[in-house]
Formats: sequence, C-alpha cells, structure tokens
Amino acid sequence: MREARLSAEPTVYRHYTKAELDRNFDQRGWARNAEEVIARYVARSRATRARLDHRRNVRYGPSADETLDIFYAPRSPAPVQVFVHGGAWRHFTKDDYSFVADSFVPAGIHTVVLSFANLPTVRLPDMLAQVRRGFAWVCRHAESFGGDPSRVYACAHSSGAHLTALALAADPAAQGLDDGCVQAATLLSGPYDMEPVMLSARSAYVRLTAYEVAALSPLAHADAIRCPIVIASADGDTDEFKRQSDAFAAALGRAGRLAGRIVLTGMNHFEGMEAFGDPDGPLTAAILNQMGVARPPAAGYAV
Repeated sequence: MREARLSAEPTVYRHYTKAELDRNFDQRGWARNAEEVIARYVARSRATRARLDHRRNVRYGPSADETLDIFYAPRSPAPVQVFVHGGAWRHFTKDDYSFVADSFVPAGIHTVVLSFANLPTVRLPDMLAQVRRGFAWVCRHAESFGGDPSRVYACAHSSGAHLTALALAADPAAQGLDDGCVQAATLLSGPYDMEPVMLSARSAYVRLTAYEVAALSPLAHADAIRCPIVIASADGDTDEFKRQSDAFAAALGRAGRLAGRIVLTGMNHFEGMEAFGDPDGPLTAAILNQMGVARPPAAGYAV
C-alpha cells in the first residue's frame, strides 16, 4: 500500500516527495528496534566465533580491508557459502556477521564471510571491485581450505545484496576465471536501482556520475547474471525496498534467472538479516535447497 504523504511537497521520484524518499532509504528510522537488533548481530557473532572452528582475517586482496573469515564444516571437501554484508555501503565489517555460519556449518557447508572497505573510505565502484576479488579468491582457493570449487554459492543482505548482484553480472574472464564459479545466490532486501538512491539523502555520501548510476544498478543488468537467484525481502522493509525487490525479481524472471521469491513475514529489514542465522527458518531452507544440501535432523544453535 502506498504510504501517506508526509507533506504537500512535489514528487521527486515515482509518487515520493523528497521527504518520503529519504524516509524510504532510512531503514533505521523505519525500524524502531534497529539498534537492539544490530547489537544482537555483534553478540551472536562473538558467540559463533567462540564456538565454531574458523580462520580469521585471510587476505584476499591488496588493501587492509580485503579480508575474510572461513568457518569450517566438519568434513571436507564441502560446498562453500560466501556471505556479503550490508550496512548502507558505509557500516559494519565481517566481524558483525559471523553468526550466519550457525545455519550453514551444521549442514556441512564451509562458510566464508567477506570484509571490504566502506564509503566514504573508497567509492562505490571500488567496493564492488573488492567484492569481486573476494569471490574470485574463494573460487581459486576453495580447495586450499577443503571447499569444493564446483559448489560455491553466495548470499547477501541489503547493500551487500546490491554488490553481490553486480559482482555476479561481471564477465568472469575479466577476473581471470573460466566461468562464473558461483553456482547460485540468495539476495535479501537489496537496493537494485540506484536512481532513487541518488535522489535521496544517501546521495550525500553515495557519489556517482550519471554513467555510474546506470552501470551500478543491478536492475539494468539482470540479463548479464549467469546463475539462478532467489530474491528475498522482509515484509517490514520500506516500501521502496519492497518495490525494488519485486522489480528485480521480475527482471530476473524475464532473463530466466529467477530461482524463487521469498517474503519473510513479521520481520523488519534488520530482523530479516537474522534469518540467515536461523537454521530452522524459511530463508535457510531455501538456501539449502538451492545448494542441494539436506537440512540437519537437529537444526543447530538457538537464535
């Protein structure tokens, strides 16, 4: 349902006034418990690192920010799930998202969590280049940590879903890879169209040229993505984020790349992220099904 107008201001994008568009790109303002939920990410991630066998701060690229953590499945060779975090392109690191391994490691999946530089330390094209290098590193080095290079998958949330979609649309040859390597992906609550982003308050720190707005909009490049994608969203996402998930799913469908559409009920944008760490939830079920991995009989760890 279209949200009520906040003022009599003229519209700047679709039916949104500037104030409405700003509100739609302010997930923390939209979800009143955002800070509480984010604090849970940190506490759960600390507990995950204390519990699971892992290797921290593996360098995958030339800069200090280009590191990853590997959480090891009990047996190898095993499939690999790579997670790319969100945070409006300017917040968080891999250390805040270790808890995603709670869903995958018990199912026999090595879990890789990426870090990369955030805005404004670098520009958005540089962030994307780092994420692409992260995927390329995993593809090339999977065997070195017991991963099956023919079974590499990806999942991501929010701005991480945006970066992952673009990374999967890249020409593998440009990264020195024979093929895309990533077999399938699940993207949750991402922004896939940069035009309204640049008309919102986020343009104060997301600085793009007109060419980059189009080049960095996954919605315009769905037909370049080479693997099947599950698009997920939370029913408590902002109106514009929900619209963009629907639009990107439709574009992927037209390109023959949509593997499924999931809506997480009763969750806002930040609670939706926690679904990656719920071994018994519908998001994990979809990811395991996508990977051809059976859910463990006794799920795993408490959420």
